[in-house]
Amino acid sequence: MTLDLCPCGRSDAKSRPLARSACCGPCLDDFAAHPAFDAESLMRSRYSAFVEGRADYLLASWHASRRPAVIDFEPGCKGLGLEVRRARPTGPDAAEVEFVARSRSAGRAQRLHEVSRFVREDGRWYYLDGDLL
Repeated sequence: MTLDLCPCGRSDAKSRPLARSACCGPCLDDFAAHPAFDAESLMRSRYSAFVEGRADYLLASWHASRRPAVIDFEPGCKGLGLEVRRARPTGPDAAEVEFVARSRSAGRAQRLHEVSRFVREDGRWYYLDGDLL
């Protein structure tokens, strides 16, 4: 049996990679019923959505005040991994997550290093914006 590993790379307490169904899968498959429980989890699910080409999830999890009309994916871009460097609350309903996302496009490795800001409204976390480092 092959385990369908979660693209975000989260592992359990014994450092075993989590299956998609035990990690980001429920959020990605049913946004309305399965909100991310914290900003880091939302960040991870958004990375998984990027890997899976899920513009619907990325748009739904983007705060309405900053949400773009559309998301265009770079053709042939492949996610190579996510490293969450730091996640911290910045207020009762706000948080920051610093991460590095690696990908490959047209044979070239790319690296996105960002500090993202998240807000919680009505019990649901949303991506607000971020600063590239």
